Amino acid sequence: MNKDANLLENPHAGQGSSVLLDIGGDIGALVIEMPAELEGLEIELRPTGGAVPPGPEDAKGHSNDELDHGHHHGLPHVAVVPRPTPEGDTVYSAVFYEVPEGRYELYVRPDGPVQLTVDVSGGKVTDATWPR
Repeated sequence: MNKDANLLENPHAGQGSSVLLDIGGDIGALVIEMPAELEGLEIELRPTGGAVPPGPEDAKGHSNDELDHGHHHGLPHVAVVPRPTPEGDTVYSAVFYEVPEGRYELYVRPDGPVQLTVDVSGGKVTDATWPR
């Protein structure tokens, strides 16, 4: 197995009907119902006040902030994707699966205006709806 495989972004991550959430303690998750017209766009999550947390280090000890492949890794971002419901409908959503407790601003990447502010609690899933 290629040990560098985990360092590559997966453009299909999070697409599908189910998402594994890793919550507990001071870590929560955020599920945002999105308008269908935003499908494929990326939503970025940043702590209120604009503070940018340092990106995680890769296996070689480099911060993801140092990797130059078109975007910044210090802030989490996910794509808006369609997901089927048990009733057979389709819901468009953005799911942030591991979010430290706190208040966050969300916007369309790379630099769209803030569209939504949410409070995420540890050990819980926070539901929100993107403004239309």
